[in-house]
Amino acid sequence: MSQESEHGRWTISSSDESTEENDAEKPSTSSLSHSGHGKTSGSQYPCSEARKVGHKRKASPVQFNDKSFSTEISPAKIQRTSQEGLGWCLSSSDEEPESESQPKHAQKEAVKEEKYSELNKQPSHRCEDNELPVSQKPEKHYKVASEGQDTWDLLNGGNPFRFFVTKVKGIKSKYNSGALHIKDILSPLFGTLISSAQFNYCIDVKWLIRQYPQEFRKKPLLIVHGEKRESKAELHAQAHPYENVRLCQAKLDIAFGTHHTKMMMLLYEEGLRVVIHTSNLIDADWDQKTQGIWLSPLYPRLPHGTTGSAGESVTNFKSDLIHYLMAYNSPTLKEWADIIQEHDLSETRVYLIGSTPGRYQGNQKEKWGHLRLRKLLKEYTSPIPTQESWPVIGQFSSIGSMGPDQSKWLCSQFQESLVTLGSSVKTLAKSDIPIHLIYPTVDNVRESLEGYPAGGSLPYSIQTAQKQLWLHSYFHKWSAETSGRSHAMPHIKTYMRPSPDFQKIAWFLVTSANLSKAAWGALEKNGTQLMIRSYELGVLFLPSAFGLDTGYFHVKKKMFSGSNEPVTSFPVPYDLPPEQYGSKDRPWIWNIPYTKAPDTHGNMWVPS
Repeated sequence: MSQESEHGRWTISSSDESTEENDAEKPSTSSLSHSGHGKTSGSQYPCSEARKVGHKRKASPVQFNDKSFSTEISPAKIQRTSQEGLGWCLSSSDEEPESESQPKHAQKEAVKEEKYSELNKQPSHRCEDNELPVSQKPEKHYKVASEGQDTWDLLNGGNPFRFFVTKVKGIKSKYNSGALHIKDILSPLFGTLISSAQFNYCIDVKWLIRQYPQEFRKKPLLIVHGEKRESKAELHAQAHPYENVRLCQAKLDIAFGTHHTKMMMLLYEEGLRVVIHTSNLIDADWDQKTQGIWLSPLYPRLPHGTTGSAGESVTNFKSDLIHYLMAYNSPTLKEWADIIQEHDLSETRVYLIGSTPGRYQGNQKEKWGHLRLRKLLKEYTSPIPTQESWPVIGQFSSIGSMGPDQSKWLCSQFQESLVTLGSSVKTLAKSDIPIHLIYPTVDNVRESLEGYPAGGSLPYSIQTAQKQLWLHSYFHKWSAETSGRSHAMPHIKTYMRPSPDFQKIAWFLVTSANLSKAAWGALEKNGTQLMIRSYELGVLFLPSAFGLDTGYFHVKKKMFSGSNEPVTSFPVPYDLPPEQYGSKDRPWIWNIPYTKAPDTHGNMWVPS
């Protein structure tokens, strides 16, 4: 029996981030210019197979033409005309490379009806740039910093957390008033740029250069990436026309690893700024998706000759960031580590949580991944009465292979890290602590601003999903009325520990790390070794670092509400409590067709 509804038949797809052999997505290196949708700039942008398909369907949509379908298309209105010609550029898969044969297998599996009944029982990437000169490109529906004082005000106003979401085209302006576009971040209002470093996964160099103000476009720019072979050659070809651009390849010596970190380091005449975020450096990721940003204060330069631990924060952010950069073992990044050493980072109130590829033992085990999170929660939080009833939330845009059941990783080592609060020796029954996982449903994607092509950034595949049907009982829908982003599909990744009534949170983490062992690490050798495949980076918000002795933040009721809430209320960007999947909801799977109901642009999803 296949599952059929107005949305068509379905199965589930390969993880694109899994750590198991033949289970990760191979980056696409074939050009998308053959799609026949106008001319391309000729540039090649290697991204994931899922992103490639999303781009293909954006450029060459398959229109829904069943006139008997009378259901309302979605709460989001059809808006084809408002998005045409905006250079929908595809981004990284946020998951690991997949074996070359797998996407073909995935498409074959998608039509095997015998798979569907079993599932029913369970509650390049390539970026393409159009050739219009910048001055002729259609205007986005949001302002950037150069057009007003709004961003300057919000940056220096009542936002002690310095946590932002990206602007989204096509939503009410009030929901963008406290948000940032990349052009805001790179604006002269934030500092007079001397040089910058961009760490990322999927990168459109031509597009990136255009995001800098004209006066900064020839300033030295370092791009840190993880591309290899053909993809590396293509990135070098993109960068070749720009004499100010240097490339630094992150070493990825463990199979299926990716350079997934998303960070900017901006050196100004006035000081230094660090930005840790979740967006690829391509147009699509800054257009109609929900993304997260932590923007540091402006760090002043220390007096000449200052040495030692000067300029360190209470969170040890300075030394942790330097250690992260040194893990690349790159002379170029050593130069940036020296720059950081020369600045005063003492105003930082967040903790850095990174992942770097390797196998770690002894005290090195707690430096990275989920054991780093466990260590920080043990040392800098306190036990909470009835904490066993405080659930854990994980929210992400891709999913790796978790194993045949929850005991293999999710509800064992990973959950043990997430439920840590203080150094209490009391061992909680982990199975008693609820885990809520937020991942978009098929209808979330269908009704989104981008329509089905938004699913190209959600690369959960059929092969991975059908090996872990147990996981789907943990899934909850995407809903973000609090930030006006219910129809802007999430590429943000967040984790938190809310109270039973979801009015408080014990901590909040925004990160590049999806739900995968490759990103967070997996214990080996009877728990004595932690193996991590990928580079990831995020920041952790703890109440103690913000002067709160209660052990929790209050949750802000509306993310963009005014001053009627305490300044220490945390702006969680989506709705709490999350709503569990209903009996008819299915997780979005990128490599199967959805043909029984149109998206917000009147199209179907046919990945093959």
